[in-house]
Amino acid sequence: MKKYALALAGAVFAVSFAGSALAEGKKIGVSWSNFQEERWKTDEAAMKAAIEAAGNEYVSADAQGSAAKQLTDIEALIAQGVNALVILAMDKDAIGPAVDKAAAEGIPVVGYDRLIEDQRAFYLTFDNKGVGRIIAEQVKAAKPEGNYAIIKGDKGDPNAGFLLEGMMEVIKADVDAGKIKIVGEAFTDGWKPENAQKNMEQILTANNNAVDAVLAQNDGMAGGAIAALKAQGLNIPIGGQDGDLAAINRVARGEQTVSVWKDSRQLGKAAGEIASALAGGTALDAIPNAVKFSGGEKGVEMNAILLAPTPLTKDNIGVAIDAGHISKEQACEGAMAGVNGC
Repeated sequence: MKKYALALAGAVFAVSFAGSALAEGKKIGVSWSNFQEERWKTDEAAMKAAIEAAGNEYVSADAQGSAAKQLTDIEALIAQGVNALVILAMDKDAIGPAVDKAAAEGIPVVGYDRLIEDQRAFYLTFDNKGVGRIIAEQVKAAKPEGNYAIIKGDKGDPNAGFLLEGMMEVIKADVDAGKIKIVGEAFTDGWKPENAQKNMEQILTANNNAVDAVLAQNDGMAGGAIAALKAQGLNIPIGGQDGDLAAINRVARGEQTVSVWKDSRQLGKAAGEIASALAGGTALDAIPNAVKFSGGEKGVEMNAILLAPTPLTKDNIGVAIDAGHISKEQACEGAMAGVNGC
């Protein structure tokens, strides 16, 4: 069995660099895969603040959903003289030449949120397998038996596989026992809500609307699936992740069962601090709180930090409000009775 070591410390996890020498006056390059998703703007703000707090410069590029453009973007960032790279990979396989190029130039790489399975990269993410477990646990609690649909992320993203592994850990025994039947599952190009809506429409059509619950792998896709369900007059248990503001409000309204919140401010801050440390010469295995991870497809052992996520349901939406992630007005508009924090 592959080792899957996690650095978890409850719902709140801080990467401490007290006493560590952070580089100053360095240039940190960040390559974003598809910046149109709501959450990346929050990640960026925290990352940029941490980089600048360390006395360094933030430079970035947006691949706009193109794996080919991302390679060109990274070449351009390297040409600008970056001292470290943070890469949110569009495609786990296509990103290889970029890591080779960075290594040849002696530039350390942080694989951000999505696995770049290469021992030369530091892996920083949330526990995505754990996220999948939480989504399935919450939906299963609401609908222990029946016909399930699974709306998966982009097939080129390792996170889609990790999330599915976590989901199946929760429901496999019931699937084998016939209590739960998976009546449809589909990858969603680019994790785009409109593609998820089409996938959900096709699953509903194929099953004459006989779908009782949905496991969606992020909130945007959950929103697309919910649109398809609403068009058929259906409101069934569905889970997602990212803590998108619209999703939190859907939880309050009773339209979504759970949004697993990965506080991207934590992740962005950690990336800025880790990249600054690496730019200053800190070794990958000397990053504070780093553990060994080998849970990828190829079993490559890597230095990693995996943060712990927080499930948001009607019972604890107040946690996100109190943390300043969302205002009470945004979270609670149209809320059903009995929602915590509303």
